[in-house]
Amino acid sequence: MVSTTAPAASTPRARRLSRRNTLAGWSFILPNFIGFAALTLVPVVASLALAFMKWNSYSTPEWVGLDNFRRMVDNANFWTALYNTTYYAVGHVPLTLVAALGFAVLLNRKLRGVRFFRTALFFPYITSLVAVAVVWNMLFSPDAGPVNQFLRAVGVDSPPGWTTSTTWAMPALIITSVWRDMGYYMVLYLAGLQTIPGELYEAAEMDGASAWERFWHITLPSLRPTTFFVLIMLTISSFKVFDLVQVMTEGGPGRSTLVLSQLIFREGIEQGRFGYSSAIAMVLFVVVLLITVVQFRLQQRKER
Repeated sequence: MVSTTAPAASTPRARRLSRRNTLAGWSFILPNFIGFAALTLVPVVASLALAFMKWNSYSTPEWVGLDNFRRMVDNANFWTALYNTTYYAVGHVPLTLVAALGFAVLLNRKLRGVRFFRTALFFPYITSLVAVAVVWNMLFSPDAGPVNQFLRAVGVDSPPGWTTSTTWAMPALIITSVWRDMGYYMVLYLAGLQTIPGELYEAAEMDGASAWERFWHITLPSLRPTTFFVLIMLTISSFKVFDLVQVMTEGGPGRSTLVLSQLIFREGIEQGRFGYSSAIAMVLFVVVLLITVVQFRLQQRKER
């Protein structure tokens, strides 16, 4: 008799508890989801639709099909921006990854003042990007900048013009972005390094493995998931770079540092050609998506 009535008596209470837990969960998720939908999802869908239209925000959107993409293919600015974006990514991603990993390995040891150095390396990432760009523009000043003064002191008679040179403007941007970003990814690598069991290093050292062999055969394989995440995040951030370029060079000199995000800004916000800028944004999205998919496939093959 007890066994038949107990479930019936507890069922309403269990349902109320389940309903309460569900409402509590939605109360945490819903604000973030509403923000994502309003600020990200809806604009992305609208941008996809605008890529096939002609609209300047003052007129009624006009369907033009693939005209925006045809115009893009015939526009030299688009190919220049695509090349510059790729150039920036190819320089920024590996240099930042190597610098972050190197400093993480160095600062993972028990050193005096290690917390200070960790904080000092991470600090540029949380510093105002405008301040970072202004300071580095001063450092890269061709005449009075400390960088060129140092190069002259060590015997370089004609140091680069950096942000005033079409050849050296992009390397200057890459150096600045590596300095700013490496601290953040160093923290990620530090978290990965601290999950590696110390017994592995002790066993390898007892077997006579050198420091390089321990790093190559223990540290790098153990950090593969962290490296994959860092690589994905760096690739995405490199292809959508905008603010640093806008503040330091504004795409110049000439078009030497014009990137896709900046071209989207110019065509959409400055020129009012929202359909054309949306088409460029869709191409940028597809490029990043394809690169990310390829990286995921390569990672899956390595894990097999």
